[in-house]
Amino acid sequence: MFVAFYADEPPTTARLSPRPGPVNKMITMSVGRPLTCADLEAVPDDGHRYELIDGTLIVTPSPRPLHQRAVTRLVRILQDACPDDMEVFPGPLSVVLANGTEPRPDVVVARSADLTDRNLPAAPALAVEVLSDSTRGIDLLLKRERLQRAGCPAYWVIDPAKPSLTAMELRGGTYHDLAVVAGRETFTTAVPYAITLSPHDLVSR
Repeated sequence: MFVAFYADEPPTTARLSPRPGPVNKMITMSVGRPLTCADLEAVPDDGHRYELIDGTLIVTPSPRPLHQRAVTRLVRILQDACPDDMEVFPGPLSVVLANGTEPRPDVVVARSADLTDRNLPAAPALAVEVLSDSTRGIDLLLKRERLQRAGCPAYWVIDPAKPSLTAMELRGGTYHDLAVVAGRETFTTAVPYAITLSPHDLVSR
């Protein structure tokens, strides 16, 4: 038996099976104790994204085309500039920050030496989240704080609907906005490596 609550409802006891109809809300689940990364391996492969934050399972629906277009374009741009000692991955790649915290960002740049054949058991060099209605609060608050705590040097948030990009850089253990750009404005950075892009390029057809 799982204890499940939905973003639009108070906590309630429910079976693991979802509500009738399409899942369009963020769902969190627990089993009466904090979940672990081993528990996460047992969840179904059903097209939803399953992540673990502080022992709580977070389930979000499959992303929409605009979201995936931004992810695909960004991965291509990052791969074209990626140095030999790093790799670029579209989500979901398991990033193990603690035994009860395993986010799966939309895009990850990792140091090749940190990767295993199962996951990334270290903070990435860059984590990127592309916002959607079901993940906005998780991406802007929970994931940001956990990646900050783990020492991820760069965290980007892309809003494909505007479109805009907010780039954060870790300084003194805290994320600070490095740049906020929108539309055809360009963003240039050296972290995790030299790259220039614009939000428009990520979503234009």
